[in-house]
Amino acid sequence: MIKVNIVAVGKVKEKYFADGISEYSKRLSKFCDFKITEIQEENFKSVDDAIVSVIKEKEAEKILPHLKGKIVAMAIEGKKFSSEKLAKTIKEVCDLGGGVITFVIGGSYGLSDAVKNKADILMSFSDMTFPHTLFRLMLTEQIYRAFTINSNSPYHK
Repeated sequence: MIKVNIVAVGKVKEKYFADGISEYSKRLSKFCDFKITEIQEENFKSVDDAIVSVIKEKEAEKILPHLKGKIVAMAIEGKKFSSEKLAKTIKEVCDLGGGVITFVIGGSYGLSDAVKNKADILMSFSDMTFPHTLFRLMLTEQIYRAFTINSNSPYHK
């Protein structure tokens, strides 16, 4: 069975987002071994460009050990995927005989180049900015949708 990991900076504090993520995680258990790893967000009292670089590098140090299999880093400059394209990407990993796919969601300032350079794919959902906890829910739902597309389920219309 394929392993699907999300490595995300920060915690989900809002119960309604946590409940949605939990629901899709439960649904995903029929298709894959699904896991979310939360990385502690770096916080500084004052932030300038130099501090942003430090924050991204410190978060990268914690992210990098969790990167396994096919790595999909969420980045605004990445390629936009349709739900069907994401389904095809996941199917390709499944067809390799199980496999692992890891999605990475950075913190407030994004991902360091060290993480992006490790990625097989840079993916963007939109040119818009979303709260990270909402985005985690959206990504979890899209992963579930991809599996339902691949299994010809009526969920995806």
